[in-house]
Amino acid sequence: MTTSPTDAPGAGAAVLRRLRAPAAPRPERCAFCGTALAPEHRHLADTAQRALACACPACAMLFDRPGAAGGRYRGVPRRYLVDPAHGVDDADWEALQIPVSTVFFLRNSALDRLVALYPSPAGPAESELDPSTWQTVLDRTRLAALLEPDVEALLLRRAGGVTTCHLVPVDACYELVGRMRLHWQGFDGGQTARAELEGFFDRLAGLARPLTEDTA
Repeated sequence: MTTSPTDAPGAGAAVLRRLRAPAAPRPERCAFCGTALAPEHRHLADTAQRALACACPACAMLFDRPGAAGGRYRGVPRRYLVDPAHGVDDADWEALQIPVSTVFFLRNSALDRLVALYPSPAGPAESELDPSTWQTVLDRTRLAALLEPDVEALLLRRAGGVTTCHLVPVDACYELVGRMRLHWQGFDGGQTARAELEGFFDRLAGLARPLTEDTA
């Protein structure tokens, strides 16, 4: 009987080791031209599919033009703002009925309404609370009026009895949700997930500009 290389003593074990070895991560590619992307790259909001698409600098620039692709794709901006003077208080937070410490709001143009989402072990969970309650809370910060549909989110966090209120790119919120899903353990997320959350907001504090009367 002819013996193939994989039938030789030890060959099977070698194959198993190769299968078990972690594969080198494949680089992300532009959703439009297929170009390999750097780890830090632009995202476009697909307003028809309610999704984000990765884009190279050239393609992102094309879609930055008003009316490009019939307005289906919108470039996600890099604006970070914080409202130190917001009026969201304890009663407002209780009214939101969010089971975790963090929630973000975005205005979906396809649905023509606000959507409230929060991190969960399964990914982004959508709040089923009456949107009129959300609006009452959002009216307590001037950031809500600056919110760009589909591409920006109003991010609220309740920690240590204090609520913080930021306006951020929507992809930053989905990055946070992804990190929480990856590291979530047990009922409350666990120590690693909490550390990821703290790290995210520490970075956010360094990026966000305080909201002022002339902020645009």
